[in-house]
Amino acid sequence: MRMKAISVGILLLGVMISCSGYQGARSDKGLAADVRHGVLFYQENRYAGWPANNGIWNWDNEILVGFVEADHKTTDGLHTYDQSSARHKYARSTDGGERWKIEDAFEQGQTAWGNDHSIPSDMAEEPKPLVTPMPDFTDPGFVITFVRHNNNDGPTHFYYSMNRGKEWSGPYSFPDLGTPGIASRTDYIVENERELSLFLTTAKADKKEGRVAFARTTDGGLTWELVSWITEEHGGFDIMPSSLRLSETELLTVIRRRMADRQDLLIAYRSTDNGKSWRPLKNPVNDTGNGGSPPALVKLDDGRLALGYIYRSVYGSRVCVRFSSDNGESWSDEIVLRSGDGANRDAGYPRMVQRPDGKLVLIYYWNNANDKDATPYRYIATTIFDPDHWR
Repeated sequence: MRMKAISVGILLLGVMISCSGYQGARSDKGLAADVRHGVLFYQENRYAGWPANNGIWNWDNEILVGFVEADHKTTDGLHTYDQSSARHKYARSTDGGERWKIEDAFEQGQTAWGNDHSIPSDMAEEPKPLVTPMPDFTDPGFVITFVRHNNNDGPTHFYYSMNRGKEWSGPYSFPDLGTPGIASRTDYIVENERELSLFLTTAKADKKEGRVAFARTTDGGLTWELVSWITEEHGGFDIMPSSLRLSETELLTVIRRRMADRQDLLIAYRSTDNGKSWRPLKNPVNDTGNGGSPPALVKLDDGRLALGYIYRSVYGSRVCVRFSSDNGESWSDEIVLRSGDGANRDAGYPRMVQRPDGKLVLIYYWNNANDKDATPYRYIATTIFDPDHWR
């Protein structure tokens, strides 16, 4: 069931450009006329954030992306929101990200309490084990999403949909697979009707985030096997992979890392034996700023890879992309798609897809809090750009 939707993409675009003051996108080729910024969701007194926590899917020009909406609340911490009011939402576009309608996750079947999905206890369902296999992973309408209970040791539960996220089945509990706990977002690859590969964020031995593992089901989700560890434990964390299949035997994942000294970066690993073992590659991004960024990895129609991320800074965050022409062995210099419009470091968490016309749609949360003449509220933004500009 689709909830009554709010269409905001076109209505608010002019307002946000006026108050933000940005002039366009600067890159290593100067001002790029084929880079456009828009607003997916914005509402006064509301906080909207973290698309990377909820997943993205597309079917040609239809795009579905999740995010969190909550009451705006001034706090001493990084995130200016009232967590007790936070709910999962979805935005759906049928024209390649030009216009959006907002859907409510609870109304569509996501009824369990989860991190930033603060369902009251008298309304929340308890996740239960899946007892009937999911019908067919290769069905065009199939999507699956994973919800963590906290950022450290979870647990995690999941929902699946057979009609492109318009209705969700679940909640279903997800096993810890012998780990100290799983606190995962959504990152998976459909292999065939009954087989699905999954990239997980697990807790370390001390129950703190995190370490990345590779798992698989071959029976429609009834049972899961931890196939391999991708990263080792260290003094910081490895979380939030963004992954894809390169060939029948090759997999690539890019992972958000924080070192013990709080250096934030993106790392990459490749498998040539279908996930049984992994080798580190050159870091795609050695510095993602103050707080770091999860990656948004896409394989383009022309064979290149595109990697979207946010450089977070108290003094002004920026939206960035890099390209690889050798399956992630090396990456281009940083290309800045957006900067200088007053976004403090409470921004980012991107997701990205490619449209049939070849353009990329990058979705993230943004703000203009450093601009004294602009509203400080966090909103969901889009940047649509043509990767051919940087061939």
